[in-house]
Amino acid sequence: MAQRYTRIFAALDGASTQEAVAERAVALAADDHAELVFGHVIDSVPYEASGVDFEALCAEGKKRIEADLADILAEARANADIPSVELIVRAGRITDTLGHQLIEPAQPDLVICGERGLSNIKYAFVGSVSTFLIRSMRCDVLVVKQD
Repeated sequence: MAQRYTRIFAALDGASTQEAVAERAVALAADDHAELVFGHVIDSVPYEASGVDFEALCAEGKKRIEADLADILAEARANADIPSVELIVRAGRITDTLGHQLIEPAQPDLVICGERGLSNIKYAFVGSVSTFLIRSMRCDVLVVKQD
């Protein structure tokens, strides 16, 4: 028998695969009757020296995701097979915040993320969130590939 997931975390990154990640997360959550948590991290590094109001930045980021994914989020919230849908936006260093502040407290048994397709040079300097998740999460990780 195939494994059933009870809590799915979808890591949204604002990149070209974000919509595909959200759609895949909704489909899997509905199939498995799983709770669904969407999470997004706003990289704080560019703003750290400028005194930005991170709470306001996160509120704006959440509004933007709600608008960008309005149809997908509405579908998920209306689906009786998905017990709960949550969207969390935090600011911080991406891997630390994503892992420790968003994913670990959510206690998912599946994490879904997108492939950003960084060039070899960018990958060498900034790494890959999907690689970080595959190596550090204690649950299954599904990477949605770019078309």
